[in-house]
Amino acid sequence: METFIKINNLNKSFLTPGRELHVLKGITLDLYRGEMAAIMGPSGVGKSTLLHILGTLDRPTSGNIFYDGKDIFSLKNDALSDFRNKTVGFVFQFHHLLPEFNAVENTMMPALISGINQKEAYKRAEAILGEVGLSNRLLHKPGELSGGEQQRVAVARALMLEPAVVLADEPTGNLDTQTGEELFRLLMELNDKKGITFIIVTHNEHLASKCKRIIRMLDGRIV
Repeated sequence: METFIKINNLNKSFLTPGRELHVLKGITLDLYRGEMAAIMGPSGVGKSTLLHILGTLDRPTSGNIFYDGKDIFSLKNDALSDFRNKTVGFVFQFHHLLPEFNAVENTMMPALISGINQKEAYKRAEAILGEVGLSNRLLHKPGELSGGEQQRVAVARALMLEPAVVLADEPTGNLDTQTGEELFRLLMELNDKKGITFIIVTHNEHLASKCKRIIRMLDGRIV
């Protein structure tokens, strides 16, 4: 398989009152183009921190991450933001939809922020919401949608700019078992159909077993 993301000796520390907290400790890992990988481990081992750094929402204390051979943390802040917007989609445990906007408007947001005109953004959002099974819920606001439907809107929003990788942090953690299964099935279909690389942090062993690879973490390290 072709290496897409290369993580090299990644470390992350936080200064807390009285001591330095080492969260990531020398992580080295290759992630492959088009794969669907689960990251698992007990709470507090650094899974979400790793995901945030992978998505350039945070910078490492030391070490490198290469996307297609490019050392992304060598980029200045504006260039890094541009890279993030074009390359990475995010899905979190809580959907973070804006309650005053409907499904299409929430999905359009990344496109509008990146400068795509409103008509084109609407057209794209409508198509993507259709792909995630929400053609009949376009004008519904989050409060009018079920938890599973809200998370599908969040997935659609993550796909809006056709990212090469989607990073999902406990995407089914706030859903009941059946709805979580349905959402995970949707992610698998998108992975298969679009070739998007999915990196998913989850505590759910059953869902993780459906991924092509499980990466386990313990005490800030890959085990």
